[in-house]
Amino acid sequence: MVKHQPLQVYEKQVLLSFVTGIYGCRWKRYQRSQDDSSKWECTWFVILCSSFLLLLFWAYFWLVAQNDFNDFNRLVYNRSGEWKDETVSIFTSTTVGFSYITFLMILALFHISLGQQLNLYWVHKIGVLATLLTTISGIVSIDDIWGDEWDILFVSLQSTAPYLHIGALITVTAISWLVAGYVVRKERSNFQAMVLLIYFIILLALCLAPLTFTCPCIMDRNTLKPRPDIIGLRGAPMLAPENTVMSFNRALQHGVSSLEADVTISVDGVPFLMRDRTLRRTTNISNVFPSRQYEDASFFNWTELRSLNAGQWFLESDPYWTGKTLTAKDRSRIGNLTVCSLVEMLRLAARANSSALLNIRKPPPEHPRFRSWFMDTLWALQKAGISQKRVTLSPDTDRGRVRGLLQTTNEKLSVEEIRQRGITSLTLHYRKTSYKDIQEYLANNVSVTVYPVNEPWLYSILWCSGVHSVSSDAPQVLRKVPYPIWLMSHSAYNFIWITSDLVSLAIVIGIFTFQKWRISGMQNYNPEHIMLSAVARRPSRDVNIMKEKLIFSELNNGLGSTEELSLYPENGHVRYSHGGLSR
Repeated sequence: MVKHQPLQVYEKQVLLSFVTGIYGCRWKRYQRSQDDSSKWECTWFVILCSSFLLLLFWAYFWLVAQNDFNDFNRLVYNRSGEWKDETVSIFTSTTVGFSYITFLMILALFHISLGQQLNLYWVHKIGVLATLLTTISGIVSIDDIWGDEWDILFVSLQSTAPYLHIGALITVTAISWLVAGYVVRKERSNFQAMVLLIYFIILLALCLAPLTFTCPCIMDRNTLKPRPDIIGLRGAPMLAPENTVMSFNRALQHGVSSLEADVTISVDGVPFLMRDRTLRRTTNISNVFPSRQYEDASFFNWTELRSLNAGQWFLESDPYWTGKTLTAKDRSRIGNLTVCSLVEMLRLAARANSSALLNIRKPPPEHPRFRSWFMDTLWALQKAGISQKRVTLSPDTDRGRVRGLLQTTNEKLSVEEIRQRGITSLTLHYRKTSYKDIQEYLANNVSVTVYPVNEPWLYSILWCSGVHSVSSDAPQVLRKVPYPIWLMSHSAYNFIWITSDLVSLAIVIGIFTFQKWRISGMQNYNPEHIMLSAVARRPSRDVNIMKEKLIFSELNNGLGSTEELSLYPENGHVRYSHGGLSR
C-alpha cells in the first residue's frame, strides 16, 4: 500500500484567523478568499469609514465642549424641567460607539493590507448602521437645542490645530501602504489613477495646512502678557451652590480678583442673587410655596425669599460631580444655606479688597420696583460700604441715571461705537470674539473680559491673546495653570512643521518604492520552479499562493475524479498516481 504525503502543509495563521473571524465570522481557512471584494462589501466599508469620521468629529466636539457643560445642562433643564447631567449618558454612548467603530476600522484595514476579501458580518452591519444613525440623530438634536456651540470647534482649533495636523499627517502617511499596494498592481485602471491623485492632493494639502493656522500661543515667550485675572462667575459654583455666600467665599479662597453675580430685585426692593427667572432649580420652593414655583422670582418679597433653602438642591443633584470632595462640615453648611442678598456679597468683596461685576436683571414693567431698580441697587452698594469704583454694572443701559459707576456691555461693538458710548471695557462671550478683535480692542485701550472660561486650553488661548480677565465657573481649575498650554516659539513650530512634512514625504516615497518592488517580485514567479514540498522547508506566503494556483490549474486541466496528486519529490518533479499505481 502506497502512502502519500499530504498535498499541502498549512501553517497556523492565528492573526489572520482572528482578523477575519471577528470582522466577518470566517474562522476557517476555506472560508477566506483573496479575490477582490464585492461592490456591496466595498459600500459597507465606505459606510464604516463614514461612521468612523463622523464619530471622530462627534467625540472631538464633546471633548472641547466640556467648557460649557453647565450651560448645556441648564438648556436641558429649561426644556424638561428636571435637572440632571445629560452629558454622562452622551459621553458613555460616544465612547462605546467610537471604540466599537474604531476596532472594526482596524480589522478592515488589516483585511486590505493582508489581501483578504472584505466581508463584514451581518451583526456588525447592524451595529455600524445603528451607531451611524444614533450619531446623526445626536448631531441634529444638538444643532436644534445648542446650535451656537458649534463655534467652539473653530475656537479650539486655535489651540489644537498644530497637533491635529501632526496626527492627520501620521494617519495619511500610514494609509500610503494601502494606497501604494492598490495603485502599483499589474492591472491598470482610471480608478487607480484617480485614487493616487486624490491621495497626493490630500497629502499636499496637509503639508501646507499650517499656513492657514491662527494660533495665539505660537509666539515669542518674551511678548507674553501678564496672566489674566480670574473672576468668580457666581462664586465657585462647582464647589458650593451658585450665588451663595459659601460659593463666593470659596472663590476668594482660590484667588479670584473679582466676584460676578446675577442680581434680581424683590417685590419690596431688596436686590438678591438669582440666575434663573424662577426659583425652582436652586431652592426648595416646591415644598414651601408649591403653588408659586413657576412664578417670577422678582415677585417674591425678601421675607419669603429668606425662608427658602438654597443649598439642598446642590447636595441632591451633585451637578458637577464634586459631592465626594465635601466634608461633613461642608455638607452641613450647604444644607442650611439661604438666598443671598446683594449686600452680603458686596460686604464679602469689600472685606477681601475685591471688586464686583453685577449682571442686573431689570424688573418687568408690571413690577412695583420697575422704575426704582437703580436706586435699590445704589442703596445696597452704600449699605455694603464698598467703593463705587470697584463695582461694574452690566448691561450698559440707563447711562443717564448710572453715574459714578463703571459699566460694561455684553455686545460686540466696533471701536467707533465704543468711543461714542464712552465705554472702557467689554464683557464678551468667547464665541463672539476672535484673536484679531482682541488685538484691536487692546490697541485702543479697551479692557476685555471673556466668559465663560472653564478649561485650561481656552484660558491659555486667551492668555496668549492678551485679555485682561476671564469669568469662570471653575476658578479652582484655572488657578492651577502656571503657564499657557503648548506655548511655542515660531521658529520651534516651523522646525516641527517642516521636519514632519519632509519625513512624511520620505516615508511615502519609500513605501511606494517598496510596494512596487514587492509586487513586481511576486509577478515574476515561475510556477515550474516552485518546490511543492512543504515538508522540506517552510514556504513563504507568496510561494504558497502560487502553489495553490498551480495545483488548481493542473486539476482543472485534465485530472479525473479518481486521480490523485502525490508529492514524491523524486528528481525534483511531481509524480502522479492513478488507482494506486505510480506513473
